[in-house]
Amino acid sequence: MKPLTVLTNKTDFETAAGHDHIMDTQCPFCSVQCKMQVVEHFGEERNTYTVLPKPNAASEGRLCIKGMNAYQHALSSERLTYPMAKVDGTFVRVSWEEAYQLIQSNFTQIGQQFGSHAIGVYGGGSLTNESAYLLGKFARVALRTKYIDYNGRFCMSAAASAGIKAFGIDRGLTNQLSEISSAKCIILAGTNIAECQPTLMPYFTRAKENGSYIIAIDPRNTGTTEMADLHLKVKPGMDAALVNGMLKVLVDEGYVDESFARDRTKGFNELKEHLAAVDLNEIAEITGVPLAQIRQAAEAFGKAATGMVFTARGVEQQTDGHMAVRNFLNMVLITGKIGKEGCGYGAITGQANGQGGREHGQKADQLPGYRLIENQADRSYIAEVWGIQPEELPGKGVSAYEMMEKVHEEEIRALFVMGSNPIVSNPNANFVEEGLRKLQFLVVADMFLSETAKLADLILPTSSYLENEGTLTNLEGRVLLREASRAVTGEVKHDWEILCGIAHTLGKESYFSFTSSEQIFEELRIATRGGVADYYGITYDRLRREEGVYWPCPSLDHPGEKRLFESAFAHPDGKAELIAVNNHFPDEQVSGEFPLYLTTGRVLSHYLTGVQTRRSHTLAARSFESFMEIHPKTAQKYRIEDDSLIRLESKRGSIVVRSKLTREIREDTVFVPMHWGDIQNVNKITNQALDPTCRMPGFKVCAVNARPLVESK
Repeated sequence: MKPLTVLTNKTDFETAAGHDHIMDTQCPFCSVQCKMQVVEHFGEERNTYTVLPKPNAASEGRLCIKGMNAYQHALSSERLTYPMAKVDGTFVRVSWEEAYQLIQSNFTQIGQQFGSHAIGVYGGGSLTNESAYLLGKFARVALRTKYIDYNGRFCMSAAASAGIKAFGIDRGLTNQLSEISSAKCIILAGTNIAECQPTLMPYFTRAKENGSYIIAIDPRNTGTTEMADLHLKVKPGMDAALVNGMLKVLVDEGYVDESFARDRTKGFNELKEHLAAVDLNEIAEITGVPLAQIRQAAEAFGKAATGMVFTARGVEQQTDGHMAVRNFLNMVLITGKIGKEGCGYGAITGQANGQGGREHGQKADQLPGYRLIENQADRSYIAEVWGIQPEELPGKGVSAYEMMEKVHEEEIRALFVMGSNPIVSNPNANFVEEGLRKLQFLVVADMFLSETAKLADLILPTSSYLENEGTLTNLEGRVLLREASRAVTGEVKHDWEILCGIAHTLGKESYFSFTSSEQIFEELRIATRGGVADYYGITYDRLRREEGVYWPCPSLDHPGEKRLFESAFAHPDGKAELIAVNNHFPDEQVSGEFPLYLTTGRVLSHYLTGVQTRRSHTLAARSFESFMEIHPKTAQKYRIEDDSLIRLESKRGSIVVRSKLTREIREDTVFVPMHWGDIQNVNKITNQALDPTCRMPGFKVCAVNARPLVESK
């Protein structure tokens, strides 16, 4: 394959658009969902490809290195192209009919012996809305199990639950990306946009050009913090306490919008009482952020006429992630910076469909449209749409990691995994792997032989983003249609086709008689009608004409809500809820045996567990192995040399990665990315402790020790 050509010039775009096979699509990776064209040039010996960024409202016609090279994994020779069953420890090719019969016989036998809840379903945040919707329906109608959750639990659950409690609704961004340039102060908390969502960076650089003051909160120096005017290098896990300090300054120095707090919120008096007892010197000590910087940040946000706050996994993947986000929302609310131009809150979603994936029934407690499975009216409505009785719907299950505990305890004896790699994405991964090995029957639907798929009894090959049409909802709450014009290879099927095929084999064909993704979306529209995430007014035709529509969109003539909360919040009384947040310390503290804090994250070249990006030769070459960032002073203390193999150990296990000495990180902290499996799988050592509200694991903080793999003499 010739080197990739990337064109951004309009003339080049129009010229290249006349060549060979043109595929209109969008990036399969992060939540920006950048539009693109992949042009296949047919050659005598081999085909070559050109990738063209396509103008659109979200990315404004930009692509990052991941999007430009995504086609490589879709065309990889490692793609799974036919079903495979494990026989005597070896995978052998089987037909789809044989695969479906294996599922039918095993699921039926296990269900009869142990009950329907002995079968679990585990989904993914990169599935289309159609597949996510159908997976939830499949679990509850075809399998009648309460045990369904998905890897998005590890992405957005803290921000989602906080938004619902504070605002009455969870949408990633309360306003539009285009309004960032109007914000005079921006807080970026626990987010490294420069590497995770790089096509968003021009929004922030444009804001700086317009005079915006940018505050970054992160234990590390990153490409994102380099852009900031002020970097608060917080101790891992101490974000909620840091915000308590900023809130106290805002209240004490008179930066509160009193009329907004009085008329549009409730709980302000209780919050003020709580803040009166906050000691700013103590906040500085426990967070590691100098008091002068805490004041500087609070005053900048308080004085600004407009402002926005963004959080991501650095804040949210904590055992107090829900409350930490609530505290940031307190800041937005008491200053009245929401519901108007250049003001709002945004959760920087990590996964491609992290927003839509949690709206339509993959989560244990949800039904489509953000309806609640334990709400009787919601159950009755969805039961009617699905043609069943409300009492036939199972109740609430458990979160993703808790499902792994149920697997370990053998309460779940069969598991169907679609679009996820739980061995690498779950905390305490050794425990998860031990559990999956106990299963009587494991089915994995994926494009590649992932670390989890290697343990499967049956593997089902799924289509790629170039082949599978469907909708995805970006971080703004903008629903986008991803076109697909490339034919599947071999015997590959779309996710939704697989679910329909299994349902037919289980005798549930009348509920799963879909022949296209658009048919599924038409049912999804009805299922979400009147719900919090109302898609009823959105159609494929509208999405093609308008290049995306925001939800809620309750009717065909509704434009979609581009900015939320202009006049009221989504609670019955129209008011947002403030809450007092206590200072919280991470579940696991450093000790003599484990003297360093470990935090995790992503790098520019890779996405999530790397199953797709490690199959792109260009991306794999840029970052071919994992590493540990460590401060030179800390490295010297533990006799660690630069670019050497080290063993990193916690109470749960150990991994081997390569050292990378840098002054860009706190001396008490080390950093390891999350994109590799096996001996480099950082989640073998992360902490499985869960946030009590949203059940998010505390990925971002655990106690570790580090030492050279080979001790020098």
